[in-house]
Amino acid sequence: MIKIGVINVSDRASAGIYEDIPGKAVVELLKEYLISDFEVVYAVIPDEQSLLEQTMCQMADETEACLIVTTGGTGPALRDVTPEATEAVCQKMMPGFGELMRQVSLQYVPTAILSRQTAGIRGKSLIVNLPGKPKAIRQCLEAVFPAIPYCIDLIGGPFLVCNEANMKAFRPPSS
Repeated sequence: MIKIGVINVSDRASAGIYEDIPGKAVVELLKEYLISDFEVVYAVIPDEQSLLEQTMCQMADETEACLIVTTGGTGPALRDVTPEATEAVCQKMMPGFGELMRQVSLQYVPTAILSRQTAGIRGKSLIVNLPGKPKAIRQCLEAVFPAIPYCIDLIGGPFLVCNEANMKAFRPPSS
């Protein structure tokens, strides 16, 4: 079974102060985009770098999630540590993901330059940081998702099949 990790990084959601809307938004988008059967491995955790690192490592190494999507913790606030945690656990960084997400977000808000989303690879897992607002999650994930299935192919993960009516993955033609 294909496993995909979703981590909402939020002090308030993890404390039950407000509902975990960002993480649920990611799961709904994944269901829209993919026709492959997959199991979601889910966590809502506070903005604590060591806990986030531990959760990402567990999802990548033990659960063997081919994709781990985080929401939140990507801004300039003191407690925003998601990019630092991602960089700490990844063997390879994939800066193009963050570059594209910021470019897309700048079409909607000038404060997109404050975002620090990134992506990286740990073993056979692609980790992608998304913002914490559901509208921005959709905009950013829609922009980068066409490259995600092929990236997972290249790192030895499972073959993800997209629902072509909602999301077209790009894979180069076979030679």
